[in-house]
Amino acid sequence: MKLTELRLRDFRNYEELEVSFEPGVNLIVGNNAQGKTNLLEAISYLGSGKSFRAQKTSEMIRFGSDFADIEGKVFSQERDQDIRWVLFSGSRPRQLWRNGAKKRAAGEIAGVLPTVLFCPEDLMVLKSGAAARRRLGDTAMSQLRPNYDAALTEYNRILDQKSHILKDHFEYPGVLEVLPEYNTRLCQVGALLISYRARFYDSLGKAAAKYHGQFSGGAEEFILQYRTVSTVRDPFAPVAQLTQDLLEHLDAHYRAELESGQCLTGPHKDDFDVSLSGINLKSYGSQGQTRTAAISLKLAQRELMGREWGEEPVLLLDDVLSELDQGRQDFVLNQIVSGQVFITCCEPGRFTKLGKTIEISKGKVI
Repeated sequence: MKLTELRLRDFRNYEELEVSFEPGVNLIVGNNAQGKTNLLEAISYLGSGKSFRAQKTSEMIRFGSDFADIEGKVFSQERDQDIRWVLFSGSRPRQLWRNGAKKRAAGEIAGVLPTVLFCPEDLMVLKSGAAARRRLGDTAMSQLRPNYDAALTEYNRILDQKSHILKDHFEYPGVLEVLPEYNTRLCQVGALLISYRARFYDSLGKAAAKYHGQFSGGAEEFILQYRTVSTVRDPFAPVAQLTQDLLEHLDAHYRAELESGQCLTGPHKDDFDVSLSGINLKSYGSQGQTRTAAISLKLAQRELMGREWGEEPVLLLDDVLSELDQGRQDFVLNQIVSGQVFITCCEPGRFTKLGKTIEISKGKVI
Protein backbone atom coordinates (compact mmCIF):
# COMPACT_ATOMS: atom_id res chain seq x y z
CA MET A 1 0.00 0.00 0.00
CA LYS A 2 1.48 3.33 -1.02
CA LEU A 3 0.59 6.84 -2.10
CA THR A 4 2.45 7.50 -5.36
CA GLU A 5 1.22 11.01 -6.26
CA LEU A 6 -0.60 13.83 -4.50
CA ARG A 7 -2.23 16.87 -6.06
CA LEU A 8 -3.57 19.78 -4.03
CA ARG A 9 -5.44 22.89 -5.02
CA ASP A 10 -6.30 25.61 -2.51
CA PHE A 11 -5.81 23.28 0.45
CA ARG A 12 -4.52 25.14 3.53
CA ASN A 13 -1.51 27.19 2.31
CA TYR A 14 -1.13 25.20 -0.94
CA GLU A 15 -2.41 27.07 -3.96
CA GLU A 16 -1.21 24.37 -6.38
CA LEU A 17 0.89 21.31 -5.59
CA GLU A 18 1.80 18.16 -7.47
CA VAL A 19 4.33 15.83 -5.89
CA SER A 20 5.34 12.16 -6.18
CA PHE A 21 6.51 9.93 -3.36
CA GLU A 22 8.74 6.93 -2.77
CA PRO A 23 7.28 3.62 -1.56
CA GLY A 24 9.56 3.72 1.50
CA VAL A 25 10.51 6.72 3.64
CA ASN A 26 9.66 10.25 2.50
CA LEU A 27 11.28 13.00 4.57
CA ILE A 28 9.36 16.31 4.46
CA VAL A 29 11.70 19.11 5.55
CA GLY A 30 11.42 22.87 5.92
CA ASN A 31 11.18 25.65 8.47
CA ASN A 32 8.18 26.07 10.75
CA ALA A 33 4.86 27.25 9.25
CA GLN A 34 5.77 26.31 5.67
CA GLY A 35 3.15 23.59 5.17
CA LYS A 36 4.76 20.32 6.31
CA THR A 37 1.94 19.35 8.67
CA ASN A 38 -0.61 20.55 6.10
CA LEU A 39 0.82 17.99 3.69
CA LEU A 40 0.37 15.18 6.22
CA GLU A 41 -3.15 16.40 6.93
CA ALA A 42 -3.99 16.16 3.24
CA ILE A 43 -2.63 12.59 3.06
CA SER A 44 -4.58 11.59 6.17
CA TYR A 45 -7.77 13.21 4.90
CA LEU A 46 -7.42 11.59 1.50
CA GLY A 47 -7.76 8.12 2.97
CA SER A 48 -10.18 8.77 5.83
CA GLY A 49 -12.27 11.84 5.09
CA LYS A 50 -11.30 13.21 8.49
CA SER A 51 -8.89 15.92 9.61
CA PHE A 52 -6.74 15.44 12.68
CA ARG A 53 -6.63 19.23 13.14
CA ALA A 54 -9.65 21.04 11.68
CA GLN A 55 -12.99 21.30 13.43
CA LYS A 56 -14.65 22.75 10.33
CA THR A 57 -14.16 22.01 6.64
CA SER A 58 -13.70 25.72 5.92
CA GLU A 59 -10.48 25.70 7.96
CA MET A 60 -8.84 23.48 5.32
CA ILE A 61 -9.73 25.76 2.39
CA ARG A 62 -7.13 28.35 1.43
CA PHE A 63 -8.12 31.88 2.44
CA GLY A 64 -10.10 33.57 -0.30
CA SER A 65 -10.99 30.34 -2.12
CA ASP A 66 -14.41 28.72 -2.47
CA PHE A 67 -13.22 25.12 -2.45
CA ALA A 68 -10.23 22.84 -1.96
CA ASP A 69 -9.27 19.84 -4.08
CA ILE A 70 -7.30 16.83 -2.78
CA GLU A 71 -6.44 14.04 -5.22
CA GLY A 72 -4.09 11.12 -4.86
CA LYS A 73 -2.93 8.13 -6.87
CA VAL A 74 -2.63 5.03 -4.71
CA PHE A 75 -1.38 1.50 -5.21
CA SER A 76 -3.58 -0.54 -2.91
CA GLN A 77 -5.42 -3.86 -2.91
CA GLU A 78 -3.05 -5.01 -5.67
CA ARG A 79 -4.07 -2.31 -8.15
CA ASP A 80 -3.73 1.37 -8.97
CA GLN A 81 -6.52 3.53 -7.58
CA ASP A 82 -7.46 7.19 -7.51
CA ILE A 83 -9.13 9.07 -4.64
CA ARG A 84 -10.37 12.63 -4.88
CA TRP A 85 -12.06 14.91 -2.36
CA VAL A 86 -13.52 18.34 -3.11
CA LEU A 87 -14.25 20.46 -0.03
CA PHE A 88 -16.53 23.48 -0.20
CA SER A 89 -16.91 26.50 2.03
CA GLY A 90 -20.36 27.22 3.42
CA SER A 91 -23.02 24.52 3.71
CA ARG A 92 -22.42 22.73 0.42
CA PRO A 93 -21.51 19.07 1.16
CA ARG A 94 -18.10 17.74 0.20
CA GLN A 95 -17.71 15.40 -2.76
CA LEU A 96 -15.79 12.13 -3.01
CA TRP A 97 -14.66 10.16 -6.06
CA ARG A 98 -12.99 6.75 -6.19
CA ASN A 99 -11.53 5.70 -9.52
CA GLY A 100 -13.67 8.30 -11.29
CA ALA A 101 -16.96 7.18 -9.72
CA LYS A 102 -18.73 9.46 -7.27
CA LYS A 103 -19.21 7.99 -3.79
CA ARG A 104 -21.62 8.88 -1.01
CA ALA A 105 -19.54 8.32 2.13
CA ALA A 106 -15.99 7.87 3.37
CA GLY A 107 -16.81 4.27 4.30
CA GLU A 108 -16.71 3.45 0.58
CA ILE A 109 -12.96 4.01 0.50
CA ALA A 110 -12.20 2.08 3.70
CA GLY A 111 -8.95 0.19 3.39
CA VAL A 112 -7.74 1.99 0.27
CA LEU A 113 -5.36 4.36 2.09
CA PRO A 114 -5.47 3.83 5.87
CA THR A 115 -3.00 5.98 7.80
CA VAL A 116 -1.56 6.10 11.30
CA LEU A 117 -0.55 9.55 12.53
CA PHE A 118 1.95 10.13 15.33
CA CYS A 119 2.54 13.71 16.51
CA PRO A 120 4.25 15.24 19.58
CA GLU A 121 0.92 15.59 21.42
CA ASP A 122 0.47 11.81 21.22
CA LEU A 123 3.64 11.28 23.25
CA MET A 124 1.84 12.51 26.35
CA VAL A 125 -1.63 11.18 25.54
CA LEU A 126 -1.51 8.87 28.56
CA LYS A 127 -1.05 11.91 30.81
CA SER A 128 -3.70 13.99 29.04
CA GLY A 129 -7.42 14.21 29.64
CA ALA A 130 -9.76 11.39 28.63
CA ALA A 131 -10.89 13.24 25.48
CA ALA A 132 -7.46 12.84 23.88
CA ARG A 133 -7.44 9.09 24.52
CA ARG A 134 -10.99 8.71 23.20
CA ARG A 135 -9.95 10.56 20.06
CA LEU A 136 -6.99 8.20 19.60
CA GLY A 137 -9.25 5.16 19.82
CA ASP A 138 -12.08 6.65 17.76
CA THR A 139 -9.72 7.61 14.94
CA ALA A 140 -8.29 4.10 14.72
CA MET A 141 -11.62 2.31 15.01
CA SER A 142 -13.29 4.55 12.43
CA GLN A 143 -10.72 3.44 9.86
CA LEU A 144 -10.83 -0.21 10.89
CA ARG A 145 -14.62 -0.44 11.13
CA PRO A 146 -16.76 1.92 9.00
CA ASN A 147 -19.80 0.71 10.97
CA TYR A 148 -18.16 2.02 14.14
CA ASP A 149 -17.75 5.43 12.53
CA ALA A 150 -21.43 5.44 11.54
CA ALA A 151 -22.47 4.44 15.07
CA LEU A 152 -20.25 7.12 16.63
CA THR A 153 -21.75 9.78 14.34
CA GLU A 154 -25.26 8.63 15.24
CA TYR A 155 -24.46 8.55 18.96
CA ASN A 156 -23.09 12.10 18.89
CA ARG A 157 -26.17 13.29 16.96
CA ILE A 158 -28.56 11.81 19.53
CA LEU A 159 -26.41 13.08 22.40
CA ASP A 160 -26.54 16.60 20.98
CA GLN A 161 -30.33 16.43 20.70
CA LYS A 162 -30.64 15.11 24.25
CA SER A 163 -28.40 17.94 25.48
CA HIS A 164 -30.78 20.48 23.96
CA ILE A 165 -33.74 18.80 25.68
CA LEU A 166 -32.01 18.93 29.06
CA LYS A 167 -31.11 22.58 28.60
CA ASP A 168 -34.55 23.61 27.36
CA HIS A 169 -36.73 21.76 29.86
CA PHE A 170 -36.36 24.50 32.49
CA GLU A 171 -38.21 26.89 30.19
CA TYR A 172 -40.25 24.35 28.24
CA PRO A 173 -41.09 21.38 30.51
CA GLY A 174 -43.06 19.68 27.76
CA VAL A 175 -39.90 18.64 25.91
CA LEU A 176 -39.25 16.01 28.58
CA GLU A 177 -41.98 13.85 27.06
CA VAL A 178 -39.56 12.65 24.35
CA LEU A 179 -36.57 12.20 26.67
CA PRO A 180 -37.20 8.46 27.34
CA GLU A 181 -37.19 7.81 23.60
CA TYR A 182 -33.84 9.57 23.21
CA ASN A 183 -32.39 7.73 26.21
CA THR A 184 -33.40 4.35 24.76
CA ARG A 185 -31.87 5.08 21.37
CA LEU A 186 -28.75 6.53 22.99
CA CYS A 187 -28.26 3.32 24.97
CA GLN A 188 -28.81 1.11 21.92
CA VAL A 189 -26.16 2.93 19.89
CA GLY A 190 -23.90 3.37 22.91
CA ALA A 191 -23.95 -0.39 23.45
CA LEU A 192 -22.58 -0.86 19.93
CA LEU A 193 -19.74 1.55 20.70
CA ILE A 194 -18.84 -0.30 23.90
CA SER A 195 -18.85 -3.64 22.09
CA TYR A 196 -16.48 -2.34 19.40
CA ARG A 197 -14.26 -0.58 21.93
CA ALA A 198 -13.87 -3.57 24.24
CA ARG A 199 -12.58 -5.76 21.43
CA PHE A 200 -10.38 -3.07 19.93
CA TYR A 201 -8.71 -2.11 23.21
CA ASP A 202 -8.17 -5.77 24.07
CA SER A 203 -6.28 -6.30 20.80
CA LEU A 204 -4.49 -2.95 21.05
CA GLY A 205 -3.29 -3.65 24.57
CA LYS A 206 -1.91 -7.08 23.67
CA ALA A 207 -0.04 -5.74 20.63
CA ALA A 208 1.29 -2.71 22.53
CA ALA A 209 2.51 -4.98 25.35
CA LYS A 210 4.65 -6.82 22.83
CA TYR A 211 6.32 -3.61 21.60
CA HIS A 212 6.79 -2.27 25.10
CA GLY A 213 8.33 -5.56 26.14
CA GLN A 214 10.84 -5.31 23.30
CA PHE A 215 11.74 -1.76 24.26
CA SER A 216 12.06 -2.37 28.00
CA GLY A 217 13.75 -5.73 27.63
CA GLY A 218 10.82 -7.37 29.38
CA ALA A 219 11.42 -5.35 32.56
CA GLU A 220 7.87 -3.94 32.71
CA GLU A 221 4.46 -5.53 32.22
CA PHE A 222 2.24 -3.37 29.99
CA ILE A 223 -1.52 -3.61 30.68
CA LEU A 224 -4.23 -1.53 29.00
CA GLN A 225 -7.58 -1.29 30.81
CA TYR A 226 -10.72 -0.04 29.04
CA ARG A 227 -13.13 1.84 31.31
CA THR A 228 -16.80 2.50 30.62
CA VAL A 229 -19.87 3.14 32.81
CA SER A 230 -20.02 1.25 36.11
CA THR A 231 -23.18 -0.74 35.35
CA VAL A 232 -21.46 -2.49 32.42
CA ARG A 233 -20.13 -5.53 34.20
CA ASP A 234 -18.84 -7.24 31.06
CA PRO A 235 -18.06 -5.05 28.02
CA PHE A 236 -17.79 -8.23 25.91
CA ALA A 237 -21.42 -9.14 26.66
CA PRO A 238 -24.02 -9.21 23.85
CA VAL A 239 -25.20 -5.79 22.65
CA ALA A 240 -28.69 -6.42 24.06
CA GLN A 241 -27.22 -6.90 27.54
CA LEU A 242 -25.02 -3.82 27.18
CA THR A 243 -28.10 -1.81 26.21
CA GLN A 244 -29.87 -2.87 29.42
CA ASP A 245 -26.76 -2.03 31.45
CA LEU A 246 -26.69 1.48 29.98
CA LEU A 247 -30.41 1.99 30.58
CA GLU A 248 -29.89 1.03 34.21
CA HIS A 249 -27.07 3.58 34.44
CA LEU A 250 -29.13 6.38 32.89
CA ASP A 251 -32.08 5.62 35.16
CA ALA A 252 -29.80 6.02 38.17
CA HIS A 253 -28.64 9.42 36.90
CA TYR A 254 -31.99 10.67 35.59
CA ARG A 255 -32.68 13.14 38.40
CA ALA A 256 -29.10 14.47 38.44
CA GLU A 257 -29.20 15.12 34.68
CA LEU A 258 -32.50 16.98 34.97
CA GLU A 259 -31.20 19.16 37.79
CA SER A 260 -27.91 19.95 36.05
CA GLY A 261 -29.33 20.26 32.53
CA GLN A 262 -26.43 18.21 31.21
CA CYS A 263 -25.67 14.71 29.88
CA LEU A 264 -23.55 13.56 32.79
CA THR A 265 -22.64 10.01 31.89
CA GLY A 266 -22.45 7.46 29.10
CA PRO A 267 -19.99 6.04 26.55
CA HIS A 268 -19.05 9.59 25.56
CA LYS A 269 -17.12 9.64 28.85
CA ASP A 270 -15.26 6.36 28.21
CA ASP A 271 -11.52 6.17 28.80
CA PHE A 272 -8.63 3.75 29.04
CA ASP A 273 -5.52 3.72 31.15
CA VAL A 274 -2.19 1.97 31.00
CA SER A 275 -0.22 0.48 33.86
CA LEU A 276 3.37 -0.77 33.90
CA SER A 277 3.94 -3.57 36.37
CA GLY A 278 0.92 -2.36 38.35
CA ILE A 279 1.86 1.34 38.36
CA ASN A 280 -0.70 3.64 36.73
CA LEU A 281 1.10 5.76 34.14
CA LYS A 282 -1.27 8.71 34.29
CA SER A 283 -0.74 9.17 38.02
CA TYR A 284 2.76 7.90 38.63
CA GLY A 285 4.58 7.22 35.36
CA SER A 286 7.76 9.07 34.45
CA GLN A 287 7.97 11.08 31.23
CA GLY A 288 10.20 8.43 29.70
CA GLN A 289 7.81 5.61 30.58
CA THR A 290 4.87 7.59 29.26
CA ARG A 291 6.55 8.28 25.93
CA THR A 292 7.66 4.68 25.48
CA ALA A 293 4.13 3.44 26.20
CA ALA A 294 2.67 5.96 23.72
CA ILE A 295 5.11 4.78 21.03
CA SER A 296 4.06 1.20 21.73
CA LEU A 297 0.39 2.13 21.32
CA LYS A 298 0.98 3.75 17.93
CA LEU A 299 3.06 0.86 16.64
CA ALA A 300 0.34 -1.49 17.87
CA GLN A 301 -2.30 0.54 16.04
CA ARG A 302 -0.32 0.20 12.84
CA GLU A 303 0.01 -3.54 13.36
CA LEU A 304 -3.74 -4.01 13.91
CA MET A 305 -4.57 -2.05 10.78
CA GLY A 306 -2.04 -4.05 8.79
CA ARG A 307 -3.67 -7.27 9.95
CA GLU A 308 -7.10 -5.99 8.97
CA TRP A 309 -6.24 -4.83 5.47
CA GLY A 310 -3.45 -7.27 4.66
CA GLU A 311 -1.15 -4.31 3.90
CA GLU A 312 0.74 -1.96 6.19
CA PRO A 313 -0.99 1.41 6.55
CA VAL A 314 0.89 4.57 5.70
CA LEU A 315 2.70 5.93 8.76
CA LEU A 316 2.75 9.71 9.31
CA LEU A 317 5.31 11.01 11.81
CA ASP A 318 4.73 14.72 12.33
CA ASP A 319 7.92 16.13 13.88
CA VAL A 320 7.78 13.40 16.50
CA LEU A 321 11.40 12.22 16.17
CA SER A 322 12.78 15.57 17.31
CA GLU A 323 10.86 15.08 20.58
CA LEU A 324 12.55 11.75 21.35
CA ASP A 325 15.94 10.91 22.80
CA GLN A 326 18.35 8.86 20.70
CA GLY A 327 17.28 5.51 22.16
CA ARG A 328 13.59 6.07 21.42
CA GLN A 329 14.38 7.48 17.98
CA ASP A 330 16.30 4.31 17.16
CA PHE A 331 13.48 2.11 18.46
CA VAL A 332 10.88 3.86 16.26
CA LEU A 333 13.12 3.86 13.18
CA ASN A 334 13.90 0.16 13.63
CA GLN A 335 10.15 -0.55 13.48
CA ILE A 336 9.56 1.19 10.14
CA VAL A 337 11.78 -0.88 7.92
CA SER A 338 8.76 -1.75 5.76
CA GLY A 339 5.76 0.12 4.43
CA GLN A 340 5.47 3.74 3.36
CA VAL A 341 6.39 6.43 5.89
CA PHE A 342 6.20 10.23 5.87
CA ILE A 343 8.36 12.11 8.38
CA THR A 344 8.29 15.88 8.87
CA CYS A 345 11.38 17.54 10.24
CA CYS A 346 12.72 21.08 10.67
CA GLU A 347 16.36 19.99 10.39
CA PRO A 348 17.11 19.15 6.73
CA GLY A 349 20.36 17.30 7.34
CA ARG A 350 19.31 15.20 10.31
CA PHE A 351 17.63 12.17 8.73
CA THR A 352 18.57 12.47 5.06
CA LYS A 353 19.81 8.88 4.88
CA LEU A 354 16.35 7.51 5.59
CA GLY A 355 14.89 8.04 2.10
CA LYS A 356 13.66 10.67 -0.34
CA THR A 357 13.83 14.28 0.88
CA ILE A 358 11.14 16.78 -0.11
CA GLU A 359 11.73 20.38 0.92
CA ILE A 360 8.69 22.60 1.51
CA SER A 361 8.75 26.41 1.56
CA LYS A 362 5.67 28.64 1.63
CA GLY A 363 3.38 25.94 0.34
CA LYS A 364 5.63 24.90 -2.52
CA VAL A 365 8.08 22.07 -3.17
CA ILE A 366 11.60 23.37 -3.72
